[in-house]
Amino acid sequence: MSEVNRGSRIGGWTRFVTARPRLSLLVALVITALAVFAGSGVGDRMGSGGWEDPAASSTYATKALEREFPASQPNLLLLVDAGGKGVDDPAVAAEARRLTERLAAEDGVVGVGSYWQTRAPALRAEDGGEALIAARIVGTEKEAGETLERIAPEFRGTQGSLDVSVGGPVAVRHEMQAIIQEDLLRAELIALPVTLVLLVMVFGSAIAALLPLGIGIVAILGTNAVLRGITEITDVSVFAQNLTTALGLGLAVDYALFIVRRFREELAEGVEVRDAVGTTLRTAGRTVLFSALTVAVSLAAMMVFPQYFLRSFAYAGIAVVLLAAAAALILLPAALMLLGHRVNSLDLRRLFGKGRKKPIPGDGTADGTADGTSGGWGRTAALVMRRAPLFAVATATGLVLLGLPFLGVKFGTADDRQLPSSAEARVVQEDIRSGFPGSPGGGLEVLGEGGATAAEYADYRDRVAALPDVLRVDGPVVSGDHAYFTVLPSGEAVDQDTQQLVRELRAEPAAFDTSITGTAAVLVDSKDAIGDRLPLAAGIIVVVTLLLVFLLTGSVLIPIQAVALNALSLTAMFGAVVWVFQDGHLSGFLGFTPTGDIETTLPVLMFCVAFGLSMDYGVFLISRIKEEYDRSGDHERSVIFGLQRTGGLITAAAVILAVVMVAIGTSRVTNTMMLGLGIALAVVMDAMVVRSLLVPAVMKLTGRATWWAPGPLRRFHDRFGVSEGGSHPAAVAVGTDSAGGSDGAVSGAGERDKVGV
Repeated sequence: MSEVNRGSRIGGWTRFVTARPRLSLLVALVITALAVFAGSGVGDRMGSGGWEDPAASSTYATKALEREFPASQPNLLLLVDAGGKGVDDPAVAAEARRLTERLAAEDGVVGVGSYWQTRAPALRAEDGGEALIAARIVGTEKEAGETLERIAPEFRGTQGSLDVSVGGPVAVRHEMQAIIQEDLLRAELIALPVTLVLLVMVFGSAIAALLPLGIGIVAILGTNAVLRGITEITDVSVFAQNLTTALGLGLAVDYALFIVRRFREELAEGVEVRDAVGTTLRTAGRTVLFSALTVAVSLAAMMVFPQYFLRSFAYAGIAVVLLAAAAALILLPAALMLLGHRVNSLDLRRLFGKGRKKPIPGDGTADGTADGTSGGWGRTAALVMRRAPLFAVATATGLVLLGLPFLGVKFGTADDRQLPSSAEARVVQEDIRSGFPGSPGGGLEVLGEGGATAAEYADYRDRVAALPDVLRVDGPVVSGDHAYFTVLPSGEAVDQDTQQLVRELRAEPAAFDTSITGTAAVLVDSKDAIGDRLPLAAGIIVVVTLLLVFLLTGSVLIPIQAVALNALSLTAMFGAVVWVFQDGHLSGFLGFTPTGDIETTLPVLMFCVAFGLSMDYGVFLISRIKEEYDRSGDHERSVIFGLQRTGGLITAAAVILAVVMVAIGTSRVTNTMMLGLGIALAVVMDAMVVRSLLVPAVMKLTGRATWWAPGPLRRFHDRFGVSEGGSHPAAVAVGTDSAGGSDGAVSGAGERDKVGV
């Protein structure tokens, strides 16, 4: 192709990002430095809760009880060990009363009560060796955490003849937040050097390997700054930082791998640097853009849920995806313009190849062939397509079987057992759970409003006490027109019987307005909120994904295949989550305590993240297949070509992302461990099983019908759709016999060249 013709295909976006490459990188450096400053301390401003529905009746009851009866909602517990004397010893009692008075005098602490004041049996251990001081720290999560940090050192440890440990929900949240931040730092220290080593192995060149890492760091720092701003206007979960690190590194590696690989391919064909950047942006750049949009949509779907735990991942995910894509499409081309052929510098493969120059992995010539279909991945695709029915049935059946344990899933709520067994807040809760009477943490509070007579309160209490799963009813405690009862269930805090008891209490008639709160009530409301909005979230993901993939391919069938196969690729993850984290298999090896259930919001989060990442790999593969189909019109050859050109790339990207997720999965907090290890399994299964075996098998079975679209949709795509066609000098438009005929397939490479980048 002549220089004039080549240059004519350089679009406006290419001219924009390559016009002032040094200036672009300098501006990016300044913005990144500002992001470091703006995002500093973001973890300290985040919360560790967010599982409840703020509009639920249980949330209303919790806030009303906190306002009217602070002592009914203690979130701080001091576990007092009498040191062998017994809690009823006069000297112990006197010291404990002084301790209680000191706590009551602290700013921000209300509703202080103790066993030595109330003589309540629930506040005394059954063996008489320990007792509790209960209080409530008021304010937001951040304010409560700051108060706890201030007062805990004054009360923890030896207090006269007593030994005091600090626990309660506020201590559990605060300790969880601190551990997550420590674990995240450790995960980054593990992931960054390992990622760099893997990138050097993939690229050979140390210079090329540093580019994806740089893009990832920019995305992570930028997202921290965005989250810092969001914390000024709404609550953000500290767990979202884990997603920022994982997706920032993972997607930056994906996008940079795809762009740098394509740029090096163009250089290897003798193309000038500027033209190589233009072709890379027109082809791989479009793929990155569509991939980022599909991932962002999957994560944005979590915005429909009311729990700020889920919404936080949408904030972090959308920000990091868009920043990673922007850096890959703006900063990376500028860097490639400056580096040119030096992108292959410091080729460390020569250390092992005695100076022998090796082909670029995955460029279609690594096996010595020029057509890009005869390498290892090409031979795998050809084998799969020869036995397509067998591979399709066997692979799909295997994935379904791996997902069967999820049919036995039980949903629960996070508690202190998320923490490592040595954490002080967990030790306190374990002592209370095993040594104190009743169902600690499992009590249900019934708020009564509107006023009633003593007889009406007594009648309601007696009817509630007669319900099948009620152990005891305490109260009422009355203040003006408000009253509350404490209902202790006979079962565990959040088991099915206790959840049913919540529904029975809400259905129980009373002479006054009632609302129920407590651990089980919050769980019931959270499950209802997720169930109500889950169809909307799933619909957003499916519809937008179908539209985006159609715009990329012009096919009706490929978007449907993409959604179905992506969903199928997640079965192993969901099956493993139940088998390992709910049922407790491998709990000793992984070092966590199984609770017999899965936190309600986790499957939703894991689906949105893993589905988006699966679409990321799917878009990479489909776009390269589509490009070759536009060029040649040969369906089977296009599938083989696409897998040969991207198989190694997708596998490398999946392995690197899995490494990052496994590093996240080394967390000492169980939910973070589940998130990291589960998504690592999902991306590996998607890249190595679904993309390698199931996709080529299914595309063989659907044949040329894969590319069909009805006339109106084909014309819509011709006008608004884009694809990667015509990336090489040899590319030619495909005539109607091969790509644009009566079968409804979209037009070829020449038509695609109308859309410049």
